[in-house]
Amino acid sequence: MAKKNDATIEGTLRQLEVLVKKLEGDEIHLEAALAAFEEGIKLTRNAQKQLRHAEQCVQLLLEKDGDPQMDPFADEAPE
Repeated sequence: MAKKNDATIEGTLRQLEVLVKKLEGDEIHLEAALAAFEEGIKLTRNAQKQLRHAEQCVQLLLEKDGDPQMDPFADEAPE
């Protein structure tokens, strides 16, 4: 199944892609589909955790004088 040692967001997304392809296949039994779905949920939660951590790191890097500064992305209009 999925590798447990690939902790990068890219690795997690690759693992999710493999599970999606497996679930989309015609030759998967119910028990295997449920196990793949459960693994996918775990991977999704892990990816969300990694993304939250990355967002926190970016916010810390953007702090100026101890106050967080939320800069919009280049394609976003300022509020």
